[in-house]
Amino acid sequence: MNGVMTMLLALCRRDLALAFRQRAELVQPLWFFLIVISLFPLGIGPSPHMLQSVAPGVIWIAVLLSSLLGLERLFRDDYQDGSLEQWLLSPLPLPLLVLAKVICHWLVSALPLILMLPLAALFLNMTSAMFWAMLWTLLLGSPVLSLLGAISVSLTLGLNRGGVLHALLLLPLFIPLLIFATGAVEAASLQLAYQGHLAIIAAMLLLALALAPFAAAYGLKVSQE
Repeated sequence: MNGVMTMLLALCRRDLALAFRQRAELVQPLWFFLIVISLFPLGIGPSPHMLQSVAPGVIWIAVLLSSLLGLERLFRDDYQDGSLEQWLLSPLPLPLLVLAKVICHWLVSALPLILMLPLAALFLNMTSAMFWAMLWTLLLGSPVLSLLGAISVSLTLGLNRGGVLHALLLLPLFIPLLIFATGAVEAASLQLAYQGHLAIIAAMLLLALALAPFAAAYGLKVSQE
């Protein structure tokens, strides 16, 4: 068990180091998120009530599209340099390696977006209750984006125009998450309980954690055949 944890931590350190070396790709989703959040007040007007009503959908759609920008590189470098073939020969379970990759991807792609939430809340005139509801939905829901994205990337690895295929495969799957996440924030804006929405999102996360690493591992094996 100690040897497995050591190898997984080494993989995480390697991925994090590579991600911070490729700073242009690391910053691209952040810039996209900032541009979307800053342009919406200009497009729909400065009305505080209007901004508050569209804030949940705007932030979640911006996070979703920003996540799609960074998904393609999830297994790309490992596929190109031959590391993926070594994974298949490794004694470590492939789903564990996939889960480690997904965690690293979430740390460098989704976590910075969550840290920018106070700025987005300021731009869109969100109340304190809406901010905390949005924070909880992002903490629970953004890992689902990375886990489902790993399945899509594994199935389309090595294909041309993978980004278009990711969008076609993933956007329909993200609709239930988007509905419950925005519903939770809207309930918070009305001073209503939203714990039920969070429970459903948490159930989605647990289901994705249980199934996505195995599905992505199978996709990686198929891509190498």
